[in-house]
Amino acid sequence: MLWINVFKSQMNPTSRAKTYRNQPLAAALFVLSASFTFAALGALIKVVSTSLTNEMVVFFRNLCALVFILPWIWYSRPLGGVKTSFFQLHLLRSLLGLGAMYCFFYSIAHLQLSEACLLASTAPLFIPVIAYIWIREPVAQKVRGAIIIGFIGILLILKPGIGVFQPIAIVALAAGIFAALAMVSIRRMSASEPTIRIVFYFTTFGTLISAVPLVWSWQSPQPKIWCLLILIGMLAAVGQILITKGYSLAPAAQVGPLTYGNVVFATFLGWLFWGESLDAMTWAGAVLICIAGIIATRRTKTHALLGTTARETTHTVEASGQETTLSSQV
Repeated sequence: MLWINVFKSQMNPTSRAKTYRNQPLAAALFVLSASFTFAALGALIKVVSTSLTNEMVVFFRNLCALVFILPWIWYSRPLGGVKTSFFQLHLLRSLLGLGAMYCFFYSIAHLQLSEACLLASTAPLFIPVIAYIWIREPVAQKVRGAIIIGFIGILLILKPGIGVFQPIAIVALAAGIFAALAMVSIRRMSASEPTIRIVFYFTTFGTLISAVPLVWSWQSPQPKIWCLLILIGMLAAVGQILITKGYSLAPAAQVGPLTYGNVVFATFLGWLFWGESLDAMTWAGAVLICIAGIIATRRTKTHALLGTTARETTHTVEASGQETTLSSQV
């Protein structure tokens, strides 16, 4: 019941800010734990992808996560329940999140774990561009510089025009773009939609929509694969809990950069279990992307979100904190 109480404690943002915002060390531990959990999740996906199709892995990841999340939703009983006025945005967010998930899982199966996680972690570089186009959110000067630095890092990893270029890397990069789109859609409605409702609709829609491809791609998993699929769903739920708790304990600008620990842990797990290693250009690209992501993530601005029906006309964005928390479901 402890993990349910952790979520329940986040239903009151005002008291949360007063009570938790002064615990950066605890927040860092939670976020780093979440980063390791998601890296382990990626490693398990790489294992099961050798036996199951991508469609099967995506569906069971969503289904198992839904099973673990529903008790939290039932116990929390959020104000207003799950009734929403943003049904179309929830559906759009779910489709975008699923697109990111399909691309990410596919790239994990065909790339090194560290490279797949790194390219999928480029979402913070695309968020300012997408937010500017979609909701006219201004892009700070330093963020523009960070985007340029990040794109140079992406080029070093992709190595276009060089014989070692892997076309499948574009799929991993697409995961980051889809994730960025999903995050901006969350930002579009997060001023009036609570976390619990956004997570509920994403997990529910994700399960229902990802069930459709099973009509032509169903496989019967072996018993040991069933266990791994359940573990994947559990890790997805636990990682969500850890990162949500971490963002409640300190400003997102302070702990957001620690989410790049996911890349470090993925690199370690890839080396430990598959003997993976990165070349010099990839390491250089990784450093540039992490630096650019940290710069972009540490931005704190206050903007009015055009077209929203929020209770307030302005929305404070702290390092994409809410969006980053929920995008961990991707």
